[in-house]
Formats: sequence, structure tokens, C-alpha cells
Amino acid sequence: MTAQPLWTPSSPEETQIEALRQKVNATHTLELQDYADLHEWSVTHPADFWELVWKENNIIASEPYIEVVDNPKKMPGATWFKDARLNFAENLLRYQDDKTALIFVGEDKVRKEITYSNLYAAVEKFASFLKEKGVEKGDRVAAIMPNMIETVVGMLATTSIGAIWSSCSPDFGSEGMFSRFSQIQPKVLLAVDAYYYKGRPVDCREKVKDVVSNIDSLESVVMVNYALEDLDYNTIPDTIYYTDIMVKEAQHSLQFEQLPFDHPIYILYSSGTSGKPKCIVHGAGGVLLQHIKEHRYHCDMTRDDVLFYFTTCGWMMWNWLVSGIALGSTLVLYDGAPFYPQKDSLWSLCDELGITIFGTSAKYIAACQKNELIPAETQSLSSLKAILSTGSPLVPESYDYVYSDIKKDVQLSSISGGTDIVSCFMLGNPAVPVYRGELQCRGLGMDVQAFNENGQPVTDEQGELVCASAFPVQPVMFWDDPNNERYISAYFSEYENVWHHGDYVTINDHGGIVVWGRSDATLNPGGIRIGTAEIYRVVESFSEVEDSIVVGQQLEGDERVLLFVKLKEGKQLDGKLLIALRQKIKNECTPRHVPAMILQVADIPYTRSGKKVEIAVKKIINGKSIDNTNALANPEALIIFKQLLVDELTVKK
Repeated sequence: MTAQPLWTPSSPEETQIEALRQKVNATHTLELQDYADLHEWSVTHPADFWELVWKENNIIASEPYIEVVDNPKKMPGATWFKDARLNFAENLLRYQDDKTALIFVGEDKVRKEITYSNLYAAVEKFASFLKEKGVEKGDRVAAIMPNMIETVVGMLATTSIGAIWSSCSPDFGSEGMFSRFSQIQPKVLLAVDAYYYKGRPVDCREKVKDVVSNIDSLESVVMVNYALEDLDYNTIPDTIYYTDIMVKEAQHSLQFEQLPFDHPIYILYSSGTSGKPKCIVHGAGGVLLQHIKEHRYHCDMTRDDVLFYFTTCGWMMWNWLVSGIALGSTLVLYDGAPFYPQKDSLWSLCDELGITIFGTSAKYIAACQKNELIPAETQSLSSLKAILSTGSPLVPESYDYVYSDIKKDVQLSSISGGTDIVSCFMLGNPAVPVYRGELQCRGLGMDVQAFNENGQPVTDEQGELVCASAFPVQPVMFWDDPNNERYISAYFSEYENVWHHGDYVTINDHGGIVVWGRSDATLNPGGIRIGTAEIYRVVESFSEVEDSIVVGQQLEGDERVLLFVKLKEGKQLDGKLLIALRQKIKNECTPRHVPAMILQVADIPYTRSGKKVEIAVKKIINGKSIDNTNALANPEALIIFKQLLVDELTVKK
């Protein structure tokens, strides 16, 4: 029996995704009855589907395509929209009116807005500056920036002339910045003087200086004055002030370089916790079509919407967020601590700014619940129609929390994809119900399946997340990977012509999806595969538990499950709590899920984008070394596990 939905759309027939289904039926003389039919058609007729997305969204191109896709079963290597010529920035800057494009909120310190017409003018000036500095098609522009208006201007200016944009968050250490940017050899760096965190400015200038002094390719540095009064950058050579660029007239009018569909626009990075970060190159056309598809159809966005996503410029959700201007919506950019100056600061922005789509991480929603926030009692949230969550699986209890303590009438969309595709495989759908613990649907045009151990698609069984047909937003390449060896190894070593994503999922009979965690972190005691999310769901329901991480340790030819818990201040892992944890895991999962050991730790390691680093902890407790900790928000947390390996785990084998 299917569970009762937590939310059901009141007017599904008014959504843009339903209008798309009707358009398909009318255009192709079909009788697709529901979303399942529409999705099936989109993956069995990929050329027709992606061409419809192109035409329905009036993609601006100077030259037409002669073929949508040559071979949708060829992965990697399918050619999309052959011979088309377009520009990514031109498609994002199609609106040039007085509507507010961007609202920047820097904690409680700074508020700025910019209209679409003024955004266009700012991009024109910055693009003119880049041209004067000799930046050309294919050159790289790097950024050490918060999520602010100047960052968006820099990206649009860069891509307008055919150069490639790459950014990281200013809270990275200088070594983490260097390990990324040194690989791609940027010509220009856009950097901020400082950023705010919990009301205080955090000076970035020494880190920027370190990066600049160690990357020989840099010819110019543009500094943005944001959080410091001191404007002395004389210690950094070839420095230009962003404000000086903006006060001058542009020497060159904004001309959009017309480029092939797969011309690179972004370089993003893997977390790098197992070595040097992989430089993942994304192409203009694929990113443009995929983001428009996700924003318009899966989020039901229009020009009337106000989109917010709590993200940094080191996470792919920033790239996803900024594409919202292609639809003419208003974007809210935020820099700072999420619970400052009040615990409900982010939720209060909904009422202040009329946010309609609120995006965040599963970790943030869990933290709100742990902090006993009840936004429904402190905010009206009348404008809010959808809450998006990603970064890690959203546990069922978080669904309960959203609908009981945030808003009853809201579409809760847990979405999942990754840096690898700078978008989503599974996401929301404004025309279908929300069920507890489930992502609503597989994305249109994404041939997502769950494969069993024999490489066969299964329903209502846990399996490997794969995409069985080509899609336009596959990475163009990895940087400095001339024979595509690392690229093929990353996604196509498991199955031939099938994208292997590395997540463990269940796709059920009504199209919902449950994500169980990374398959390379999947537990395997006694040969039984267990997704880590199953254990987190139980453990983190305890009021005493602030956070947890679970991994497997090899022992005498088998694997034992180890659970580490971070408890709330003042709490101790005593015998009573140990028994309760084990009993609840056994009752709500299976006896196989019960950890062999449960240990208390002071902290849990995370990447800067809010993901638990299970693989790094697993390596440590199995006696392996970690080559790179620069991507971690709290690398010192790993020291705890190294010490546990010596003091607890080895002697208790």
C-alpha cells in the first residue's frame, strides 16, 4: 500500500511541467497521461525532447543546429546540437529592464540590489576590462569570492567573451585554493578583501597574496572591497580595484562570442579528499538547457519568482542558482553564517524579500530541527511555495519537521545530482505529491535507473544509480586529461556506455526515489549491503545526538560497522544511551545494521559544501593515509579518528 502523501499540489494543471506534457501530446499526436509517461517519452525520444526544451525556451543562437544528437547511447562521446553557435552569457542576459535581478544580503551588514539593465551594464564594463587585459576565448578567470553581485558580474563577463570561469569560496585555505587554480593556470583572479562570519570580517588578503605569488600564469588581480575599510593592496602586484573598473566607461561594447554548444564555460572541482581535486569542465549549451529545464519545469519558476539558495561559490549549487536569471527571476545571494544574527535569520528573509523558492542543504534543515526552530510561529512564509534540499539525503524525520514546524502547504523537493553534472538526476515536480523520505521524480531527459549486482534495472530494490542514455550536461572533459583516461575511469569503468554515479538508491513503483548514500561508502557486513543513510535516519532522531558518521572497517576477511556520534554539549555516551541506540537501530532497520562499536567523538568531518566525508574516515580507520584535506571545512576532525585507530579500534579487534 502506498503511503499517504505529505503534500499534494492544489492546481497541477496550472504548472509549466503539465503544460509541457500537453505540448508534447499536441506536437507528436500522443496521449501521455501523467508525469511517468512524460518522463518515459523524454528518455526514449531524447532528440525530440531536448529540441522541444530548446524551442520552448527560445535559446538564442547565431547559427542553427543541424542535428540534436548523433547517438544517444554513446557514452561518452555523444554529439549534441551539432553546428549550433551560441553564448551562455547572452542567454542569461536576455532581459535588460528595470526588474530587480539580484539582491545581495551580507549577514546583517550589507544589502545591495541590481536591476537587469544595470547588471548588463556592469557585465559590459567588466568584459571590456578583461579584453583590455588580453583575456581571450579559452582563457581561465578564477575567483575567490563570496556569493555576491560582483561574483555574478565576473562570471557573466568571463563567459561572454568565451573564457572559462572557475571559483572557490574565500573560506578555503590558501593551499586548497592553490591545489585547484594551479591546475588550470588562470590569467585573471577576482578576489575579495574579506567576508563576514558571525558579524565579524574575516580578512582574506594574505591568502590571496599566497595564491597570487605561487601561480605564474596570473597577469591581473581584481580586488573587491567588501568587509574592510583598509584598501591597501600594494603588497599584491598588478592589482586593480573592482570599483575603478565600474566607474569608467566601457571601451568595448558587450559582444557575445558565438561558440559551439559544448564550449567550456565552467571548471568545477571534486572534493579532493582522496588526492588532488579533479577539474571537471562543463560546456555552455548543456548547462544552459539543463538548468532552464530544472528551473522552469521542475521548480515551476517564472519571472515572478524570487529564488534563494544558501550556497557558497565553492559548491555547484551556486552555478545552478545563477542560471535563474535566464528566466528573468530575482535571485537572492547570501554571504555569512546561517544562524546569525538570529537563529531564524535565513527564514526571515522569506518574508522580507518575498522568497518563493528557498534552497538549502539537508544539514541545515537538520540543524534547524536540532535547534528547535519553529519558523511557522515566527514568520508568515506566505510567499514560500517550495523548499529545496540537497547535499546529502534528506531523512524522513526532516520531512516531518518541515511540514509540522516550517509550513504545511509547501512543496518539499529533495534533489540530488552533483558537481559531476552541475545539476540533478532526481528532483522535484510541482505536479505530483510529496511522500515522506522520497525524492519526487527522476529528471526529464535523464534515463536514471537502479542497477542490481548483475547490472540489470530493478524497481523497489536498492541498487546503483546509473544513467543509461547520454544527456547534454555530461562534462566536456577533465582538465589536463588528454586521453580521457581519468574521465572514463570516473564514470564508465563499471558499465559500458552507462554513466555510473556512485550513489545507492531505490526507485519505487510510483516513481519516487530514496537515496541511501554513496555506494563507495556502502557498508557490507557479512556480504549484506547497507546504505549509511538508513543508520543516520535512526541515530540522528535521538535528541542527545548532534551528528554522526558510520563507516566499515575491514576485519578478518569481513567488515564491521563502526558508528561515531557527536553528542550535544554536556551529554555523554553512557550505557543507557548505547543500549537505546543499538535497540532502535535493530528495531527500525535489521540486526545487521547494528554497529559492532559505537564511540563518542568531538566532531564530524565535512566538506565545505556540507557533505560528510565517510570515505576519508573509512580510509583512516582502515590504516590508510589521506593525501588532501584542503577541501574539508574542519580537517582537524580527522585527527580524532587517527587517534581512535591507535587507542580504540586496533586494540579492540
